[in-house]
Amino acid sequence: MHDDRGLIEARLQRVLKERILPAVYSHSVPLTVEAWVAPGEPVPVAEGLAAAHTPVAVGDAWGAPWATTWFKVTGTVPEEWAGRTVEAVLDLGFDEKMPGFQCEALVYTPDGEPVKGLNPRNQWVRVGAPVAGGERVEWRLEAASNPVILDYHPFLPTRLGDKDTAGSEPQYRLARMDLAVFETEVWELVMDLEVAGELMHELPLDSGRRADLLRALGRALDAVDLQDVPGTAAAARARLTEVLSSPADASAHRISAVGHAHIDSAWLWPLRETVRKVARTTANMTALLEDEPEFVFAMSQAQQFAWIKEHRPEVYAKVKKAVAEGRFVPAGGMWVESDTNMPGSEAMARQFVHGKRFFLDEFGIENDEAWLPDTFGFAAGLPQIIKAAGAKWLLTQKISWSQINKFPHHTFQWEGIDGTRIFTHFPPVDTYNCSMLGREIAHAATNFKDKGKARHSLAPTGWGDGGGGTTREMVAKSRRLANLEGSPTVEWESPAAFFAKAEAEYAEPPVWAGELYLELHRATLTSQAQTKQGNRRSEHLLREAELWAATAAVRSQFPYPYEELDRIWKTVLLHQFHDILPGSSIAWVHREARATYQRLAGELNAIIDGAQRALAGEPAQPGAELVFNAAPHSRAGALAGGAAPAASAEGTVTVTSLPDGGHGLDNGLLRVAIDTRGLVVSVYDIRADRETIAPGRAANLLQLHPDFPNMWDAWDVDEFYRNVVTDLTEADSVTVAEEPGAAAVTVTRSFGSSRVTQVLRLAADSARLDIDTEVDWHETEKFLKAAFPLDLHTDRYAAETQFGHLYRPTHTNTSWEAAKFEACQHRFVHFAEPGFGVALVNDSTYGHDVTRTVRPEDSGTTTTVRVSLLRAPRFPDPETDQGVHRFRHSLVPGASITDAVREGYRINLPERRVPGSGAVSPLAWTEDDAVVVSAVKLADDGSGDVVVRLYEATGGRARTKLRLGFPAASVVATDLLERELADGPRFVVEDGAVALALRPFQLVTLRLAVSG
Repeated sequence: MHDDRGLIEARLQRVLKERILPAVYSHSVPLTVEAWVAPGEPVPVAEGLAAAHTPVAVGDAWGAPWATTWFKVTGTVPEEWAGRTVEAVLDLGFDEKMPGFQCEALVYTPDGEPVKGLNPRNQWVRVGAPVAGGERVEWRLEAASNPVILDYHPFLPTRLGDKDTAGSEPQYRLARMDLAVFETEVWELVMDLEVAGELMHELPLDSGRRADLLRALGRALDAVDLQDVPGTAAAARARLTEVLSSPADASAHRISAVGHAHIDSAWLWPLRETVRKVARTTANMTALLEDEPEFVFAMSQAQQFAWIKEHRPEVYAKVKKAVAEGRFVPAGGMWVESDTNMPGSEAMARQFVHGKRFFLDEFGIENDEAWLPDTFGFAAGLPQIIKAAGAKWLLTQKISWSQINKFPHHTFQWEGIDGTRIFTHFPPVDTYNCSMLGREIAHAATNFKDKGKARHSLAPTGWGDGGGGTTREMVAKSRRLANLEGSPTVEWESPAAFFAKAEAEYAEPPVWAGELYLELHRATLTSQAQTKQGNRRSEHLLREAELWAATAAVRSQFPYPYEELDRIWKTVLLHQFHDILPGSSIAWVHREARATYQRLAGELNAIIDGAQRALAGEPAQPGAELVFNAAPHSRAGALAGGAAPAASAEGTVTVTSLPDGGHGLDNGLLRVAIDTRGLVVSVYDIRADRETIAPGRAANLLQLHPDFPNMWDAWDVDEFYRNVVTDLTEADSVTVAEEPGAAAVTVTRSFGSSRVTQVLRLAADSARLDIDTEVDWHETEKFLKAAFPLDLHTDRYAAETQFGHLYRPTHTNTSWEAAKFEACQHRFVHFAEPGFGVALVNDSTYGHDVTRTVRPEDSGTTTTVRVSLLRAPRFPDPETDQGVHRFRHSLVPGASITDAVREGYRINLPERRVPGSGAVSPLAWTEDDAVVVSAVKLADDGSGDVVVRLYEATGGRARTKLRLGFPAASVVATDLLERELADGPRFVVEDGAVALALRPFQLVTLRLAVSG
């Protein structure tokens, strides 16, 4: 037989595109269109419905950036269309090659009933099937002219990302507003041809099945009269029946499809627009669920459900109905799909607390899975948190984006720092926007790395981020792929149903221990420093507010601010979304975030101040003060979580002039030398008789790199940035001053268009060097780091993560290690040789890098840690991080891991001085510094019970007692939602204490009933 394969394939492509697809709508008449532009921000639906509209026409430009236009669309179905299926085709100027990220609309009836969304690949509204003819139709379209930020030439700087700079130029032009006859049989033929043709292209050239499909497609095309496609579509379909009904192989890969619309809670649009994106998408999906009985849709992020409940109750009513029917599935059990690298221990826990509680309260549903398809890597402390929240599975897809190493599994057990294992799945389809294309389905099967042991995988299916979710075309194609020879099988089912099958078939999955590091988007640990700083400070202010409010409530009937704390927590959790906290959103998002964090700080400080004043009482004498210590370790005479009378600073710091003109600071514990350049050339630990800084090197060395990654500007830093570096060694001034109980050297530098002022302070009786840095930053596409070269030989270092720390290598033996050239820490990193360690702690930075070199002069090892301070990418925010920033770091020589934990809390929880007298004993504290209390609060249910969460922080075993500062009637272990664990450990209160025995990094939540 002659090879005519290419001829038939080309024929299929042209005939389908140019003749059959246009014939889906065979007849059309124009609709009448009027418009009203809402002034400023979006208006309530009722206002948009009642507004006075003016005529517009197809071809007219509309929509300034971020504006809202209410279209009124009216028409009459022609009488001669009686008995036909009729739809409105409403093209607002969509670009179908860009499924999301552009204009969208929500269609309403004139009385405000939501119908469905309009999106680039979902432009229709059904009138009737069939129609009677003569019907008058009318809809109202709330259309958002969101500008295209990520265009075909991506990552170009743009001012469109903030309504204050975006201008008023119309962004779109009305393309089509018609009533049309929908030819169902033609549309079904399109689905047949696409499924058969796409499958054919994925099969081997010498496959008999491919040849069968090719010949059947040729015969089907022969049956199509190109001048009468609707009249011949059924005959063409008949010629495909046999090849489309041949069943799948018994060994075929099995795909569980679930409807999905990954909607970033903010990204290239502001938070307010996400509210409307969710409403449009959920309206689409509830409508599709009514039309397609086998379809199942899942949506994560309790915040998004809460938004439509508040702002679009008419849409939410439909969602609740579909949830009750079991086909609209709340997934993930988190408040948002957060970043997991940077959120602190309590914040990560509260993501699950508030997410799961919302789903329980609203729907009576508890999630067993965590759902994080797009998060930029996963911290090693997360498995224990997932389990403590009552979940047992994790789904993500993002690790497939790694640039260097291919992850070896798709289904596996993920082991966290404490040994907890979570059954985890990476969909081998390698997208969370599957559209049921043949190449996607084939890739899922061929890419699946667990073949021979398992055969199930998940395919999240639908357009996200304004694309409107799953389409009727995807459902139709899945129906044909349900049991089709040559293809994996496809079945719609919930995430829980998939995980149950996958876990049952894979008795001994492989284990991956430690963090799931994404070899991409490393710069998200640094971009938008003020957003990150606002997050860190909010987390610690929340700790203080809960602690002091609970203490005051138990001791003095202080009204515990349940509702305020709940609202503030949810706001902080929202801003931990994986494009807000990582700094990868438009300028508008981060401008609002800065204002939000400032407002929250004011509210939290007011709660803290009120509670502390209730506890402090009146001063016994004028000027008497109490020092309140919110840290989990004793200091300044105050127990952890308590307060004590303020004491005067003791000890002195000796200031000397060095031979080179620099300054020496000595407090009897450390001897610090700062040269004329303002660089730290020596930090000598007098107690250990040991130098900290590598010989011939200088610490606190600011280094400036060019920073222009190949793509994803705010997200990425590429390794080649290291090739060029400028050491900022020139100082404008270096001065020294003695302070009460301390001495400080102030250094100012100018570089480029920026200026930095640093204060290096050594306090009396303190074994640390404190460094306060203020940068007035006006650079572009630069990366600022601060380097600390340590005289230490170690092959690993510790970096704090949630409820503990993980170790990373300092070497680059393999590509896996080399890929981690920028990594995350929370409050500290710690380096150690046997008998001596050094910690570097911070108050708001996350990114860092660690390298080691061998010094030629003495063959010693220099281990250098560099903290990442600031970047200046120009996309998506062209003014990223411009302005004044303040950071605090402390270098702690001689530190054990316990010291590192203590100092990390200290720098983030400064002492507070309040007028008053008499000590305030803590509600709860531990006898062992290795066991850290992460939260003291009242139970969320308003019972008045005290909840204490604690963890082992050093990576060892601990036996200690939790001391109580109140009479406790009982104690139980609970999950994160404060529900008693049926199979949890048993505790008792004896002599005002609870005995504890903890495993390395074990997390425990205790609920204590207050006596009396």
